[in-house]
Amino acid sequence: MAQHLVIVESPAKAKTIEKFLGPDYQVLASFGHVRALPSKQGSVDIANDFEPKYHVLPESKKHIDAIKKALKDADRLLLATDPDREGEAISWHLLAALGLDKKPKIEIQRVVFHEITKDAIIHAVKHPRAIAVDLVDAQQARAILDYLVGFNLSPFLWKKIRYGLSAGRVQSVALRLVCEREKEIKAFVEQEYWTIAARMEKNGGQAVKAGLVAVDGKKLGKFDIPDTASAEALKALIAKGTAQVAQVTRKEMKRNPAPPFTTSTLQQEASRKLGFSAKKTMSTAQRLYEGVDLGAGGTVGLITYMRTDSVNLSSQALKEAHEVITAAYGVAYALPKPRHYKNKSKNAQEAHEAIRPTYLDKTPAAMKKFLPPDQFRLYELIWKRTIACQMAEALLDQTSVDIAVTCQQREVTLRATGSVIRFAGFMKLYIEGVDDEDEEKEGTLPPLNEGEQLKLLEVIPEQHFTQPPPRYTEATLVKTLEEYGIGRPSTYASTLNTLVERKYARLDKKRFFPEDVGMVVNDLLTAHFPKYVDYNFTAGLEEELDQVSRGEKQWKPLLREFWEPFIALLNHKEGEVKKDDLTTEAIDEACPECGKPLAIKLGKRGKFIACTGFKEGCKYTRNLEADSAEAAEPEISEEKCEKCGLPMLIKDGRYGKYLACSGYPACKNIQPLNKPRGTGVPCPDCKQGELTEKKSRYGKLFYSCNRYPDCKFALWDEPVQQPCPKCGFPLLVKKVYKKKGEFLKCPKEGCDWTSA
Repeated sequence: MAQHLVIVESPAKAKTIEKFLGPDYQVLASFGHVRALPSKQGSVDIANDFEPKYHVLPESKKHIDAIKKALKDADRLLLATDPDREGEAISWHLLAALGLDKKPKIEIQRVVFHEITKDAIIHAVKHPRAIAVDLVDAQQARAILDYLVGFNLSPFLWKKIRYGLSAGRVQSVALRLVCEREKEIKAFVEQEYWTIAARMEKNGGQAVKAGLVAVDGKKLGKFDIPDTASAEALKALIAKGTAQVAQVTRKEMKRNPAPPFTTSTLQQEASRKLGFSAKKTMSTAQRLYEGVDLGAGGTVGLITYMRTDSVNLSSQALKEAHEVITAAYGVAYALPKPRHYKNKSKNAQEAHEAIRPTYLDKTPAAMKKFLPPDQFRLYELIWKRTIACQMAEALLDQTSVDIAVTCQQREVTLRATGSVIRFAGFMKLYIEGVDDEDEEKEGTLPPLNEGEQLKLLEVIPEQHFTQPPPRYTEATLVKTLEEYGIGRPSTYASTLNTLVERKYARLDKKRFFPEDVGMVVNDLLTAHFPKYVDYNFTAGLEEELDQVSRGEKQWKPLLREFWEPFIALLNHKEGEVKKDDLTTEAIDEACPECGKPLAIKLGKRGKFIACTGFKEGCKYTRNLEADSAEAAEPEISEEKCEKCGLPMLIKDGRYGKYLACSGYPACKNIQPLNKPRGTGVPCPDCKQGELTEKKSRYGKLFYSCNRYPDCKFALWDEPVQQPCPKCGFPLLVKKVYKKKGEFLKCPKEGCDWTSA
């Protein structure tokens, strides 16, 4: 019988750890959070000094009961939840849910580890500690602050804009970044400018390309060649001149590798190099951390804890990295002394390690056969970054050549640059990605000497226009939030996901585009609650929460300082802000049906034009784009009407594009533009139809029988054509949870089979 009961957060982690500890230990999972503030008004007793009214989550009750049952035979309880503030709070909540927070009759200890390896687990069990109350208080303060903002500002948005909107302490600041960038883009006025390059040839036939940098000794600015006439005049001047090498500058450049991954930089680099969303990166990393079955090697966590701000590596990891580099690349690529990095984040978390492989000798090539494609790609990225950060610096020889072209007592200067990698160093393995820079790679130059004559072959003027700032990607938005010190890297994935789920923004070609409702919400918040979406204020609040975690500040006075001015402003704005001012914009046009003024309205699907006489019965509406000639002429589809045989037209309505019969009004047949995608899974109910992928009116995917309305079988989760091993139901569904990752589940009511 087990004498020691260990509680972790996920069942996958529980299975891995139980193998390391032996028969005297039983490891159970809490399945994440067990208590939380209920999603309703009154969950925080503000009058009673912000006393939270936590409730056990309904889905956690069966897990709590299982832990209580196991406790009857245990002598010691070890709380081994994640090694961060959230994990500390889960342990604290777990004791309260088990009734062990007052007078426990069992020994209770907290154990912390940053990697799931046998040595790390055994060391943690041998060196337990008490729950860190300061970390719990910081997490409580964060949860209550988010509750106070969300459950007071969100209802305000419901009244003033529409029901179902939300505001959040970090979410609203992220939305402001996206919306302000969009306004910059719309306000941008492009400016023309020209550049001039020349192709030249030295004796021996080797070509050189150089760009114009100075005229008559004066360095050219970006806009000093503003138009075609100026460019052509300079082209003619250069074409008539003689070219000679005026100066050759050679210098050695050194380049150092990027530091090992933190949560934020992992999300950014996985977005750039792998195309992963922040959410996908974190869920994939979670599975690598919790444990992978390596066959005869057993189950082992392949990376260290993935929620960290630290760029430190342990002495053991540094030693392993040196051994791997020496064996794979030779002594020249290894460092005589380890390279150490400093945190740039002013709110760096507790003394964790950076994200790294737990065993650096487990190369990606060796692990590939054990990992699904996405896990392999992320593991390879983490392994390469970790090894590269301890490799020798790269050495580059950079050459800059100034070429003087003389004509009619005037002289212009052109410059050619090139670089050669003399020693690749870390670049042999890994080079960090970039976000929006479109860097032109420098080529190599032929040997050139001062005074050498060159033959002009071609002068190339090129027209350019300035570009607006780029829209945010997930990587650049995460980077910006971190630079401001707003929020926590561990929460960025859910924050960005909320922007899309709430329809505040959409991701198109990996860029954030704000929707109409997102712009309206942002305009309201920045106009009437500027302090609470201010970047510096939000970052300052984050620093105060860090002070709580360090024991330098008390959490309830912090809440009071925030709450009193916040609720006073909110109460004042209740009477000041009018809904029509936000959701209706008058335009100088009369309704073609009733003659009353038209206005731009905000609806569930964005802005549209509607008659102000709708209360009197006029139902005239049209899309904002309907004024364009393109919108006025519907596109003819290749589809034929199934009722009358006439061509179908592609039309754009308030709910998006759809097909409508060209024979209207005689034939009123309409169809969705995109037909439902088949899954290939037979309907288990009627056994005649196929389950197809569809979207609800709110954009959520679901799967239903294509024989609807004759068969009304439907599922919210993606079906998998595989019978349930327990009850024999003909299909399973695919589920994805933050803690458990991806697993299969039986959808039949009463059957509890899962693959997790």
